[in-house]
Amino acid sequence: MSTPSKGGDDAAPTPEELRQRVKHTRDELGMTVEALAAKADVTTQAKEKAAELKGQATEKATEFKEHATMKAAEFKGQATEKAAVVTDQLREKAAHAAVLVKEKTPDPVRDKAAHAAAQVRDTAVRAGHLAGEKTPEPVREKAESAVTMAKSNRNRLIAAATAVFVLLFLRRSRRRR
Repeated sequence: MSTPSKGGDDAAPTPEELRQRVKHTRDELGMTVEALAAKADVTTQAKEKAAELKGQATEKATEFKEHATMKAAEFKGQATEKAAVVTDQLREKAAHAAVLVKEKTPDPVRDKAAHAAAQVRDTAVRAGHLAGEKTPEPVREKAESAVTMAKSNRNRLIAAATAVFVLLFLRRSRRRR
């Protein structure tokens, strides 16, 4: 140790100052030891890292889910558009086929089909009256609703019946050849 000199700066610390320095050094040493112990505590570090990775995974999963939802909506829209286009094309082709069948069908065949349709209609009316007389009321009500639907789609039904008749007639005439 050095001897105390009479100057103010190099004066020996007082016992109180020494105690303060020792206390301060102990506090710093305690914090350093705690920091080293924390670094050496592998279990705690692993738990902290696991929690960090879990948070990152959750975040990535949320991002992926949002991305997948957006892509699904995009694909659904595209599929709907394509379905509409295909439906329109099918309608056009069916209308064109109906026109071709009508054009290619000879007049006598069309006349026979119209006559057959009229006979079917008359027979259906007679059968309907007979069935109406002998059918219980609940069944009659259901039949009336079916008739209403058929009337609302009369042109389609006639066209379908005509097409079936024409196809059957053409098939029959081919067999005779």
